[in-house]
Amino acid sequence: MNNSFLDRFSPYLLLVLAASFWGGNFNIARAFNVEIPPMGLSFWRWSVAGLILLPWVWRPMCAQWSAFKQHLPLVLVLGLLGVSGFNTLVYLGLQTTTATNGVLLQSVNPIFIIALSSLLLGEFASSRQWLGILLSLIGVLVILIQGQLKHLVQLEFHTGDLIILFAVLDWALYTVLLRKLPNELKGLPILGYTVAIGIVGIFPLYLYEIIMTTRTMPLNWISISSVLYVAIFPSVLSYLFWNHGTQRIGANRAGQFAHVVPISGILIAVVLLGEKLHLYHLLGIVLVAAGIVLANYRQATR
Repeated sequence: MNNSFLDRFSPYLLLVLAASFWGGNFNIARAFNVEIPPMGLSFWRWSVAGLILLPWVWRPMCAQWSAFKQHLPLVLVLGLLGVSGFNTLVYLGLQTTTATNGVLLQSVNPIFIIALSSLLLGEFASSRQWLGILLSLIGVLVILIQGQLKHLVQLEFHTGDLIILFAVLDWALYTVLLRKLPNELKGLPILGYTVAIGIVGIFPLYLYEIIMTTRTMPLNWISISSVLYVAIFPSVLSYLFWNHGTQRIGANRAGQFAHVVPISGILIAVVLLGEKLHLYHLLGIVLVAAGIVLANYRQATR
């Protein structure tokens, strides 16, 4: 799956798919947080993803070895941020907060991305983009308070929420730094390098979890199916789609699609876990979609 193949698809479609798969990731991590320890899930997720990717990324990685060495500091940071840091923080945070809170907190991602883009890249958001972000945030808030303002004062946040916020900041920095990559490293080479670096970064944490907490990864259908899902969809496909989409339309515009994560997470919970879909869910989804369209419409139609 190289860049020329992905170029056939709309970057907006790729970003929606990437965010949708991540919505499922939160549900898996929270649903089985008792059976599957966080560092174990993170390590085996990326180890399996690395094995799946190896036949496709090995030759591009070898071909761009000199470019990798030239940009080693940047690639190291991307691997530690995008693979080691983000996933570790998310799975750790979901030990003490709900999947709903986890996915909804992703909605502040565009704000972090715009702030970091302004500081690091000199890419400033337009008033239309800010309005789109506000509209999407209102949509998420409508879902969070179940369409009733009285629920706003009843919201509860946990230690896990703070950890998730650090994960969101981590991901925003990763998204912005992707724009600094040279063309020759984009696509499969950077995916291969960051996954390899990320696995190395997670391994000491995984060992610490085994030794200090005595929590180990069980070998059963729950753990196997969970690892396969998070390895294929939120890992291989989501990262490939997100990286490609971000490089094509820019960090600020790609960041709006973080609002798709909570929406997909809620819809997956409805379909797979039997949770009910209410009118406020639909209203929130419409507002989020309108915000994304508003933030991207002008640039997309030039």
